[in-house]
Amino acid sequence: MKSVSVSFEQVRKSFGPVQVLHGVSFALEPGRVYGLLGENGAGKSTLMKILAGYESLTDGTLRVNGEARNFASSRDAEALGIVLIHQEFNLAEDLSVAQNIFLGHEKKKGWLLDDAAMEREAASALAAVGLDVDPRTKVRRLIVAEKQLVEIAKAVSRHARLLIMDEPTATLTPGETERLFKLIAQLRADGVTIVYISHKLDEVEQVTDEVIVMRDGRFVTRAPTAEVTRQQMANLMVGRELADLYPPRDVVVTATEPALRVRDFVVPGWARDANFDVRPGEILGFAGLVGAGRTELFEGVLGLRPATGSVEIDGHVRSFRNPRDAARHGLTYLSEDRKGKGLHVNLGLRQNLTLMALERYAQPWLKPDAERAALAEAVKDYGIRTGDLDARASSLSGGNQQKLALAKVLQPQPKVVVLDEPTRGVDVGAKRDIYFLIQRLARQGLAVIVVSSELMELIGLCHRVAVMRAGKLVTTLDAEHLTEEELIAHATGTAP
Repeated sequence: MKSVSVSFEQVRKSFGPVQVLHGVSFALEPGRVYGLLGENGAGKSTLMKILAGYESLTDGTLRVNGEARNFASSRDAEALGIVLIHQEFNLAEDLSVAQNIFLGHEKKKGWLLDDAAMEREAASALAAVGLDVDPRTKVRRLIVAEKQLVEIAKAVSRHARLLIMDEPTATLTPGETERLFKLIAQLRADGVTIVYISHKLDEVEQVTDEVIVMRDGRFVTRAPTAEVTRQQMANLMVGRELADLYPPRDVVVTATEPALRVRDFVVPGWARDANFDVRPGEILGFAGLVGAGRTELFEGVLGLRPATGSVEIDGHVRSFRNPRDAARHGLTYLSEDRKGKGLHVNLGLRQNLTLMALERYAQPWLKPDAERAALAEAVKDYGIRTGDLDARASSLSGGNQQKLALAKVLQPQPKVVVLDEPTRGVDVGAKRDIYFLIQRLARQGLAVIVVSSELMELIGLCHRVAVMRAGKLVTTLDAEHLTEEELIAHATGTAP
């Protein structure tokens, strides 16, 4: 299949009365890696969905290899070699990895499916992205990072000539990310055009040839990556100087007794003999490679997984049957899977907000006015950008969905809150907002636990960071000892 060149000419897109793209024009040349930057809501994903056949344009022209196109479906785009890797997983949980990779493109032997051929080619695609799983494994058995690699393998198997990657490393370890970068370099050498959408500006700096910046549905600028600093990228995305990404670590923890104490905690197959505590006003980070057991440890504490051990909140021993039970006793949890477990995206904003604290809004009947007042307050307090309080959660950008999810887990007024990957897939402006919200919670006396794969996030936010490796909590480092090198050394087992 030949190389693909693309040009957008005054492309506009409206959803009803809302215009989200305003005359966007730029071109993509074959065999180059482009970093497409912009805040959530800038229009990046909508523009790429038009290119990949998932949305139709309202006005303007999309040209592929010089010919005007308005794809009826993603299959039409794929026929020309244009493939999109979605930020949110587009996988069938009850099918195998191989079945997902070939879904809609099944190989046949006569009238029957050729499972052996599909499993053989799926294994080759998985090897290309560095994922060592049996192609016959059901997708629901994979962890989040493995699902991300299956999505990438699926795109690679389609022999793309223009590949769009939307936040591809949001859940990957440094090692997996490095393998992906090698794959990108190989694809570029083969003449494949790559559009790399990411809020991780260090990755954009490392892997792209050129950056293209969008803001508020408009093209802002483009430049060779080597000529733009990360700070300039961030400023162009938000349209203002973005200094001091992290709040000053000025919270003094004076409490002597922990708000949460966990002792000898075991989650079979995932975590063993975990001992830690966190005090009111403290931000405790949890670092570790994907598969280290961080998320599973807290799912055990919350009653989502079978577990043994001791959990104390404010000195009282507790045992939780489920997250609602934990919330009643002062412990809430924000899942890393925002759309799968954090929010009901097809419900309204107020229904999502009050779901964990319905007792307060239903005495005995549900009180929509009280819910609406709570939503208006949350929109103001958490900086949730929405033009309609009656909108569905799905209408919000990723960063605003995350702020809504954070407001939701704080509705029960907890003493301890666990935030699992709180800035996954959100833009740099929304990240800064969330970091300052986390600091505000600590100032208010909450004990905050942040589970994150972004080491700089932990270093910038936390008073202490606990490091897990292969299900074991191996060390806890104070703020003055927090460096990327130190955290990686403990996470990989190479520390002295």
